Amino acid sequence: MTKVLPVIGITIGDAAGIGPEVVAKALQRREVREACLPLVIGDARVFTHPKFGVQMTQVQTVTCIEDAVFMPDVITMLDLHNLNPTEVILGQICTVSGRAAVEYVLKATELALAGQVAAVATAPLNKEAMHLAGFDYIGHTEILADITHTPRCTTMLATPGLRVTHVTRHIPFRSIADHLSVAQVLDTIVITHEGMRKLGFEAPRLAVAGLNPHNGDNGLMGREELDIIAPAVAAAQAQGIDVRGPIPADSVFFQAIRGDYNVVVCQYHDQGHIAVKTHGFEKSITITLGLPIIRTSADHGTAFDIAGRGIANDESMTAAILEAAQMASRHS
Repeated sequence: MTKVLPVIGITIGDAAGIGPEVVAKALQRREVREACLPLVIGDARVFTHPKFGVQMTQVQTVTCIEDAVFMPDVITMLDLHNLNPTEVILGQICTVSGRAAVEYVLKATELALAGQVAAVATAPLNKEAMHLAGFDYIGHTEILADITHTPRCTTMLATPGLRVTHVTRHIPFRSIADHLSVAQVLDTIVITHEGMRKLGFEAPRLAVAGLNPHNGDNGLMGREELDIIAPAVAAAQAQGIDVRGPIPADSVFFQAIRGDYNVVVCQYHDQGHIAVKTHGFEKSITITLGLPIIRTSADHGTAFDIAGRGIANDESMTAAILEAAQMASRHS
């Protein structure tokens, strides 16, 4: 019996950065072609204009997904025709490319909600360019939560040997403690548990990181562990979730890498990001948990400093597409 490959919608990100390049490179990899039917969502002119550093053989453009014909060694692109390459300044914040990048995400999500693509894998966008274009979002997660009407979602970072999720994400460091609550920590634990089961872990083992040095030393250096995190962990355990914590952040990631836990619930953005990117930056990806669609992403930014030079590493983008394909196949 011939295996039916899932169609994965792949956005090209902000064209002023390395998004188009890493997408093009990833789609030339045999393992990607063997795992899915990639549908690129972008502007075909970006893939054919020499300044973007995209080395392509052939691009098939379609204006509706029904016309897509997936062929070996040919990139199939849903062409939104919304970005004039001459208006994009490589390596700089551009309103036009910021607007186009968001429009790619909106279209990909529309297709996923309609069941026309099995999953979405996104290349990076630039927050400032997005804001200049009139989109008041912090990043992909907030866009996706808004347009899918999802009140509960969280970001998972994953690299071989380590996975993390976050209670808080894009807020100033000085505001982190004020944004923590028993309900928020518990909700993140539950979403993480549910997400891990969808990733194929029948009985995931979760750890929850503390916030303060030495877990607060029983209240001497902060009470968040005693008043917020520990009660949330106890409530999750009462629901039957295999979770431990709070565990001091200076040791919990080592324990997870050693194999004691499948995922670490972190209290803030950099607590988890630094651990994952130190352990395996080039292959780390983002998975949004709690959405009604499957969404993965390369775990790096637009890298304006090397845009158009043809030297961008596509391992993270490749890993994101492969994970999206695996998740889609698991739920087909």
